[in-house]
Parts: sequence; structure tokens; C-alpha cells
Amino acid sequence: MIHLPQGLFWLALTIVLYVASRSLHKRVPHTLLSPLIAVPVLLIVILLAAHVSYASYNAQSHWLSAMLGPATVAFAVPIHEYRAVIRRHFMPLIAGVVVGMTVAVVSTVVLSRLFGLPESLERSLSVRSISTPFAIAAAPQMGGQAELAAVFVVITGLAGMVLGEWLLSWLPVRSALARGALFGAGAHAVGTATAHRRDTEEGVISSLTMIIAGILMVLLAPWLSAWL
Repeated sequence: MIHLPQGLFWLALTIVLYVASRSLHKRVPHTLLSPLIAVPVLLIVILLAAHVSYASYNAQSHWLSAMLGPATVAFAVPIHEYRAVIRRHFMPLIAGVVVGMTVAVVSTVVLSRLFGLPESLERSLSVRSISTPFAIAAAPQMGGQAELAAVFVVITGLAGMVLGEWLLSWLPVRSALARGALFGAGAHAVGTATAHRRDTEEGVISSLTMIIAGILMVLLAPWLSAWL
């Protein structure tokens, strides 16, 4: 019997489940079979059945979380090739990001208070509309919890990806700029990956939108925390 070194089991299991789920999703491209949905669900079931806490799992698989930053930066690589397009539409993109962030934060705060959610939960939710590395950095500055913020970001990204594709299937939106901005602002990294699969230019715009939104949120987090 092969014994994995201490601390590698959950990391290896996560990678194996991802590879298997990705292979299955290629053959059966159903949304529920997407690795972003299937793998977390399977891991939760396995962890609950094995009575393993999230802290124990995270202690062994935190290397995957550490790769989120470089993975997010990698989305910016194609931006250089499309710099002329970006220069031409930079101001509309900035305006769209600012409006999108404002709507996201204000609606989150209003709904959280309407439903009487605890303040720490409200502040963790307020950074849900940016990618995970930025959210983890911004959440403590907002008075929230980085771990909760990461969960809310993933849920928001998955919902944005599904709803974004559904909306674009019947809305007459033909501009790659508009489609990319929709995915980048509404579903950050998950949406950007989807946009890249649909069209290269669309993916580049989505990447830029996601990065601008993340940087602005981190920079404005102390001010937003005082405002909340």
C-alpha cells in the first residue's frame, strides 16, 4: 500500500478530483458537472463523512490557495496584445467598473441589513464581487473575514457565470467589450475563464475589468469600512 507523506493527502485528492471532473465535463458539458461546482461538493461530502474539519483540510491544501494570486495575474498576460483596444475603451471600462462596484457594495449592504445579518457577515459579503486574491486582501480592511469572503466570491462567480451565459443567450449583446465587461465585473475569475473560452478579445476585456475592480476595492477598502 502506498502511503502519502503527511500533509499531502488532501492536496492530492483535490487535484485528482479536479482532473477527473474536468475530463468528465469535457465529455458531458453540463453546468453542474463543471469542476468549479462538482469538486467542492464532492470534497464537502468526503470531509463530512470522514469528520475532517475545514481547518485540517486547509492546512494540507493551502498551496492551492497560494496559487490564486499568480493565476489571477496570468489572466493579464493577453492584455498587452490588445492594448490598442483597451486604450480606445479605457474610460468606458473605468466608468463601468465604478458603477458595477457601487451597485454591488450598496446592494449587499442594504440586503444584509434588511435580512438582519451580523455585521461581520455583511462586511465579508461586501467584497464578494472581486476575485479571490483581492477579496482576501480587502476583507480584513473592511472588518470582515477573509475565509468567508473567499466562499462568497466563489458562489458569486459561479452564479455570475451561469446567469451571464444565460443572459447572453437571449440578449442582443454583440460587442465583445460589453460581454467581457459583464463577465469580468459580474463573475470575476470564473467569468473571465468563461469569457476566454468564448472569445479572446472578450476574455481580455473581462481580465482587465476584473483586475481594475480588484485594485480599486483594495485601495478603497479602508474608506468603505469607515462608511459602513
